[in-house]
Amino acid sequence: MKEKQFVKKNERYTLDIIDLSYEGMGVAKVDGYPLFIENALPGERVEVLVLKAGNKFGYAKVEKWLTESPDRQPLKDNRLLRTGIAPLAHLIYEKQLEFKQKQVENVMNKIAKMPDVEILPTIGMENPVGYRNKAQIPVRRIDGRLATGFYKKNSHDLVEIEDYYIQDPAIDEAIQCVREILQRFQVRGYNEAKNEGQIRHIIIRRGHYSHEMMVVLVTRKEKFFKGKEIAAVIHEEIPEVVSVIQNINEEKTNVILGDKEKVLFGRSYIEDQLLGNTYRISSKSFYQVNAEQTEKLYQTAIEFADLKKEDVVIDAYSGIGTIGLSLAAQVKQVYGMELIPEAIEDAQFNALTNKIENAHYEVGKAEIVMKKWQEKGIKPSVIVVDPPRKGLDSHFIESTVGMSPEKIIYISCNPATFARDAKLFADSGYEVRKVQPVDLFPQIHHVELVALITPKA
Repeated sequence: MKEKQFVKKNERYTLDIIDLSYEGMGVAKVDGYPLFIENALPGERVEVLVLKAGNKFGYAKVEKWLTESPDRQPLKDNRLLRTGIAPLAHLIYEKQLEFKQKQVENVMNKIAKMPDVEILPTIGMENPVGYRNKAQIPVRRIDGRLATGFYKKNSHDLVEIEDYYIQDPAIDEAIQCVREILQRFQVRGYNEAKNEGQIRHIIIRRGHYSHEMMVVLVTRKEKFFKGKEIAAVIHEEIPEVVSVIQNINEEKTNVILGDKEKVLFGRSYIEDQLLGNTYRISSKSFYQVNAEQTEKLYQTAIEFADLKKEDVVIDAYSGIGTIGLSLAAQVKQVYGMELIPEAIEDAQFNALTNKIENAHYEVGKAEIVMKKWQEKGIKPSVIVVDPPRKGLDSHFIESTVGMSPEKIIYISCNPATFARDAKLFADSGYEVRKVQPVDLFPQIHHVELVALITPKA
């Protein structure tokens, strides 16, 4: 038997790339030992330098391409890969969509043990760049000036960037403008190591249709000298800005937002449209970052649900109500719940704004509120779930099955936890009928999906 080769840091190899990892890194093997390699595609032969070697796998970087894949596209900026802003930017878009469909197929096979479930081709974008309607940009002090950019992967080393490629170009321009205004007012950038300085992050949201803009300045201390004057200048120089908010985060933490906020200019929210409805979006509201693809995602969910006028729908993890309110006109009643009180306030406001009278929202954990509604005799025919990346709580799945809905529409931002939950539904008498991947994050390895789950025949 051939002795296993032990790969060491700083060794060089010439290797063939045989696959892509779920994060979009090239995979090669040295005598069975896997190496994950940034900016490498299947079919390429490369010379690599080993950067890190663990017991089971390692990481390497390409020093030279001996052959290139026909699926490769020119990189606009290598920093897009180094920071993880756009880890698939070197792969042609058609192949990105195939890659994401394959990711869903893999987890349905390996985790859910459902190789026969239909996984439809990924729904993509016509123009898969400049789509993000929200940016969260760290601010640091470099050589006595304010600097903005993105962290190098697996570090807190700031890489200065002006063009983020996947963000709305108007947001990119606004970041630069806000940074220069803060510099003008001699606001000090945050020093993470010493936990000093004033401005930690600039967060910008922009309505895809309305073009209304919100600027959130995350500060280390509540005292913000000339804060309102700075906010007025931001509005003056960027007229789209209708809201400037100071968020105070005094903790030494990686969490971006603190609990306390102050409105420095204008409103505490912006508005935007989605599938014909208008929504109020607060600074902490969850709102999908790609409006164009979100409309396709929700439209798919509505088509899968095949709604009837007498249907009662529960919109679990409702956020500000975007899913439930999008289908309210087609059904008898919508019930929604969410853990964040501000989001429920927005959902209730959004229902009133859009003159929707058949939607009811409550604050609380999904599994607890569901049980309460069940005790009240509410019998949904359709339950729509759109949980966070960790997926559904097992108690929630029990509550859902206990209500015996005709259809469960599962919207997921994490195929792996969806596949786990699909198995739990299957163990409780339900089956996954079909799955539709939707690309909400072009140039990034993440994929969303919509699944139709019904009682077993």
